[in-house]
Amino acid sequence: MNNAEQPSSRPIGRFLLLGAAAIALISVGYAVTRDKGDPAAPATAPAAATQAAPDPEAIIRSLQERVGADPKDADGWYQLGWVYFETGKYPDAARAYRRATDLKPDDATAWSSLGEALVMADERNPMPDEAARAFDKALAIDPKDPRARYFGAVRKDLAGDHRGAIDDWFALLKDTPPGAPWEKDLRRTIEQAGKVNDIEVADRLAAFPVPDGHADRPSPSAATDAIPGPDRDQMQAAASLPKAQQDAMIASMVGGLEDKLKANPGNVEGWVMLMRSRMTLNEGARAAAALKAAIAANPAKESYLREQAARISVPGA
Repeated sequence: MNNAEQPSSRPIGRFLLLGAAAIALISVGYAVTRDKGDPAAPATAPAAATQAAPDPEAIIRSLQERVGADPKDADGWYQLGWVYFETGKYPDAARAYRRATDLKPDDATAWSSLGEALVMADERNPMPDEAARAFDKALAIDPKDPRARYFGAVRKDLAGDHRGAIDDWFALLKDTPPGAPWEKDLRRTIEQAGKVNDIEVADRLAAFPVPDGHADRPSPSAATDAIPGPDRDQMQAAASLPKAQQDAMIASMVGGLEDKLKANPGNVEGWVMLMRSRMTLNEGARAAAALKAAIAANPAKESYLREQAARISVPGA
């Protein structure tokens, strides 16, 4: 079913959540290092870079040991929450982010990350009360926090204020650095919300031209954002590698995710993540193959899988 073809007044809810590849991680320079400056600024690479592709489970174990040795390590809890989120372990991510906010209550990014993890962890309520409070806390600390602003618009949509939600998403788009990794997905959210609710948005979107070179192929950081795996230091190390080695690292992480899904094909959100990763790498045929395999393994979830695939333009969705 394609909601975009069925205009309605109902809220679009979680079906327009951007997920892990967009507002969830923003960019290497913002979400991973949580630099309070320019969200588009690249991370600073360490002097020594490793070329080994990371194993998500090994990173989780390492971070668990880190916070076990120092339970007051706020950044360690945040990084653990991030890796949990990227591997689809949303309740675990929420628990880790809660610890981060307890230890660092003035960190807007930690609060908005907690809110998103709570949204993703709840399969019934698209905006749990605790998540709403977390987004409010993030905005009170930093009114410009992109993730909290995005989900603030989601809340308006859920309440039936579809025009207000679209206006807020446009305000976020206005503040988005040209060519930012999440820009394309934010535009798609606005387009889909307009179609679902029969609200014209094309002229307003045209006022925000897509920068040359960003219309079809995302930046390397956008591709890696969709893939579970590296911690902050490894992402910084990857940024310092030659492009060919970056591509190899990304391909290795995507391949690792695919292997895990072969062993655990019932992980529906993992299939969505794989499709999204393939699309950000411009591998439409492989994304379509992932959709087919996901449906074969989870026939009861076919409608949901096709809906999510359609959101990211998977061929045949």
